[in-house]
Amino acid sequence: MATAKDMLETYPRSFNVDADTLASAIDALIECGSTCTQCADACLSEDDVAAMAKCIRLNLDCADICATTSRVLGRQTEYDANVTRSLLEACVAACKSCGDECQSHSEHMRHCAICAESCRRCESACQELLGAMA
Repeated sequence: MATAKDMLETYPRSFNVDADTLASAIDALIECGSTCTQCADACLSEDDVAAMAKCIRLNLDCADICATTSRVLGRQTEYDANVTRSLLEACVAACKSCGDECQSHSEHMRHCAICAESCRRCESACQELLGAMA
């Protein structure tokens, strides 16, 4: 399976940010988007689905934001830093909210514990990339 770094290494132009930092963020975003989708699905199978409504909603929101952000970051030709920065900031906020919510269920639901960890990694990777863009 190709990673973001593998693809970025083939890019014929130079980047405005460190390629390793960019690749780490893209990989974290893809992982988090998938994990959040799986967590939402697992939450739908819990006995008290109504009690999981907020978690499911945040999982799906986070998954969508991560997926969109990963796709935008993967396109480096003539990118707009203002758009990229806004998406990364939205991703940090979504990962924080989703991670906090999942953490609140993590003691009883392993899927939420895994998701919270993924959200934290993604939040950190996005913050690191934001810092590298400044």
